[in-house]
Amino acid sequence: MKSLLLVCSFLCLGVATLQAASTPANALLVLEKEQNTLVIVDPATLTIVARVPVGNDPHEVAVADDGKTAYISNYSGGNTIAVVDLVAQKPLAPIDLGALRQPHGLEFVNGKLYFTAEGAKVVGRYDPATQKIDWVIGTGQNRTHMVTVSKDLKTVFTSNVSSATVSIIGQGTAQGPGGPPRGPGGPGGPPRGPGGPGGRGPGGPPPGRGAPDWIVTNIPVGHGSEGFDLAPDGKELWVANAQDGTISIVDVAGKKVVVTIPSTQSANRLKITRDGKYVFVSDLGGNDLLVVDAATRKEYKRITLPASSEGLLMSPDGKLVYTTLNSRDAVAVIDLKTMTMTGEVKTGRGPDGLAWAARK
Repeated sequence: MKSLLLVCSFLCLGVATLQAASTPANALLVLEKEQNTLVIVDPATLTIVARVPVGNDPHEVAVADDGKTAYISNYSGGNTIAVVDLVAQKPLAPIDLGALRQPHGLEFVNGKLYFTAEGAKVVGRYDPATQKIDWVIGTGQNRTHMVTVSKDLKTVFTSNVSSATVSIIGQGTAQGPGGPPRGPGGPGGPPRGPGGPGGRGPGGPPPGRGAPDWIVTNIPVGHGSEGFDLAPDGKELWVANAQDGTISIVDVAGKKVVVTIPSTQSANRLKITRDGKYVFVSDLGGNDLLVVDAATRKEYKRITLPASSEGLLMSPDGKLVYTTLNSRDAVAVIDLKTMTMTGEVKTGRGPDGLAWAARK
């Protein structure tokens, strides 16, 4: 009897080993929000190769520059960012944000993780090398939600859902004594020292006229400003206003809305194709994925999907668009050449945030 059990154990172990799959060099990452898991998908076969637990209520995911580590915001009432080893397919110790509660938007740029914390109304930056938060700045706005960083690292953009604004955070000039307080460091360089939003640590030069500073400009857009994207040339910021059913196009240099155009009835995410030609807008309230011609600012097409869309992701090669179909528990694959749905990945409950991991 013992021999039979031993043989069965070895057979079962062999089957499990055969079924286990390694993370591909290029992987699609999907958050299953209602199951608190990260799914690793092989984009070549559209099959799931692994699931990893990531903490409570995961909303957004970002990937380190080397493609080996994923970071996931644990949103509802929490103050942690989950960390996943994509190669070993296992969770690592989470990042404790302390008083910076309700993390949401994430972007990994130049070795640093940028994040928003709605509960603290801030944008922050975490350095994995030192395992410390090295930059924080307040927006003074409600529900500071998504975040992106310019290619030169000199400007940070964020949407503020409940304030109906977007924030442009960029380098400016201090006003001298009595002017706005200095922030600790910034995206383009090392921090000036410890301190919270608006603080200045030891070692930094004293405030004075002409000294560099970080200036927050809050620009009114539409109600429910949530998903947004920066044009490839960095000149325009396109913002989806979910409650208004509109898109605000912001002139980055002029820091103002230049035009507002119609959108879907409940726009959730907005992404611009890598060539800058088209703008995709998902819709929580309907089954159409809106495509806008960026040059004419007119509707180009509506792609009918099997369910309402939520998260959006452009593939690095510029050939595909991925969008989560939350109520269908799936991810749709859109071919950019034909502008049609060509595939689907069945997931667990509540697929939402998406990211691409390219291992180097």
